[in-house]
Amino acid sequence: MMRKATQAKGLAKADELYLDRTQRARELQKEGKKVIGYMCCFPPVEMITALDMVPLRIMGDVNEPITKADSYVETIMCSFVRSCFDLAMKGKYDFLDGLVIPHSCDTVLKIYDLWTHYKPLALNHYLDVPHMLQPASAEFFKVALGRLQNALEQVAGAELTDEKLCQAIELHNQSRALLRQLYHLRKIDPPLITGREVIRLVTVAMTIPVREANELIQEVIKEVGNRQGNRSGKKPARVMVYGTDIDNEAFIKLVEDCGANVVVDDICTGTKAFWHDVEITEDLLDGLVDRYLFKTNCARTYRESPGNYLADMENRFGYIRDFARDWQVDGVVLYVIRFCDTVELDVPDVRDYLQGQGYPVLHIEDDYMATNVGQLKTRIQAFLETIS
Repeated sequence: MMRKATQAKGLAKADELYLDRTQRARELQKEGKKVIGYMCCFPPVEMITALDMVPLRIMGDVNEPITKADSYVETIMCSFVRSCFDLAMKGKYDFLDGLVIPHSCDTVLKIYDLWTHYKPLALNHYLDVPHMLQPASAEFFKVALGRLQNALEQVAGAELTDEKLCQAIELHNQSRALLRQLYHLRKIDPPLITGREVIRLVTVAMTIPVREANELIQEVIKEVGNRQGNRSGKKPARVMVYGTDIDNEAFIKLVEDCGANVVVDDICTGTKAFWHDVEITEDLLDGLVDRYLFKTNCARTYRESPGNYLADMENRFGYIRDFARDWQVDGVVLYVIRFCDTVELDVPDVRDYLQGQGYPVLHIEDDYMATNVGQLKTRIQAFLETIS
């Protein structure tokens, strides 16, 4: 059932939209807008916005037991991806006009085949993304983006002009700048906004038109700015969360309830999705290739390092150390969804690198289910006691 829209603003509006993250997209669709679902960080949302359609990030539901999907996929697959597919099989994404799924990992690729076979939409597009970063990779991905452009133009019934794409890039860059501004407010001790509030806002921003997202983020920045001088939110430890798709508040809330301020992240629904802008280049596709292929820090992408092991670690994970240093964290929690082999294979190196930089690390592997989160309380409390 669609919730009744209210005139709430700022965090109250984000909370309202968080409780039904497809609500606004379905409202807009009834008004005639087309909605395109997409997975992961690789599809350029600017193309969808430029064609006057609404990009909507596909997310799962930790509170919804996975039942339908397990009739089609093995239970040893990533539970986040299974949850997304489960919602699709239950008809909760039937309202979409199109679906763009990138080859971010083999599990996502498998889901593309199943989803588009059992629940085909007007647009079913597979975006091939190179795993290696070489000059030929850029050429390959540019061709792939050209195919995506053609597919989106067909479902939109309009041409994607440079003028429209440039305007969309500027709008999404503005959104990224606002989110970075919001994250900088977390450098203050105590942070002006909690990790729980941030994850609600950031995930909601991925489900509404970018102009509305920018207005909402601006409202939140103004609202939390009034918290300056309030020390009541200070907790014994400042923590960074590294991981995969954390698209709900359950785990972040648990860490904060255990006695930490979650002040920064390196997750697919956090900084990975918005930290870098798209450069306005002469050929706009070149800017999109650079941003989405080369600047998206994902464990599935191989980055060649010319030096030794230590140089390789610095090349791959130096940006995580920079986050930890700049946000003055006391420790890092590596939160990986079980059977996400892509990220899990990176964890030993990430852990060794961060510990070598002097940061205590807690590694947690968990299923994508709200009922499991509470079982982690003792481990998190013990970790926080050692770093507080």
